[in-house]
Amino acid sequence: MTLSAVDLLLYASAVFILFITPGPVWMAVIARAMSGGFAAAWPLTLGVVVGDMLWPLLAILGVSWVVSEFTAAAMILKPIAALMFLTMGVLTIRNAGRVIGADSRLTRPGAWAGFTAGVVIILGNPKAVLFYMGLLPGFFDLRSLTGWDIAAIVLVSQLVPLSGNLMLAGMVSRLRAVLGSPAALRRTNLVAGILLILVGVAIPFT
Repeated sequence: MTLSAVDLLLYASAVFILFITPGPVWMAVIARAMSGGFAAAWPLTLGVVVGDMLWPLLAILGVSWVVSEFTAAAMILKPIAALMFLTMGVLTIRNAGRVIGADSRLTRPGAWAGFTAGVVIILGNPKAVLFYMGLLPGFFDLRSLTGWDIAAIVLVSQLVPLSGNLMLAGMVSRLRAVLGSPAALRRTNLVAGILLILVGVAIPFT
């Protein structure tokens, strides 16, 4: 392994800056945590990990045709992602006054849907694409990286945002648990629904 701990720490700091910049992933995590708690949000964070592994790996490998294929795929997935979040937002608002978990439409389609949403939103997130495909080569000499170097970079690219997203989901989930009155529950679901709709509206323009 040719990379030093300092190299990886500097890169981790850059990835952390990427994480704390609000974007579609943040809004999706907050919305799902508010509407369904931590159990609804954590599958989405695992879906995001897939993109956080894929983008830096493609940048390092420098396979241009693969990059172009995934860029096209991201463009195709954008309207699908938009429709998914718009539908989730509308359903959440329509059921804002109901006890969370009592109506299957609020939790449908479950963990797999959350995971899929995370994959779609990170693959279509231009912030992640521009960072990993454009700026990552500036941190490292990609031509001299060993297999262990690549594994370390990809691991950092996954662990930093995953940790942040899980903490965000947990924090929002605990706040949601405190807001247990019917009025507060309705307000929480309305905010969650609006956030989900905002994600759906924002995706085609990003």
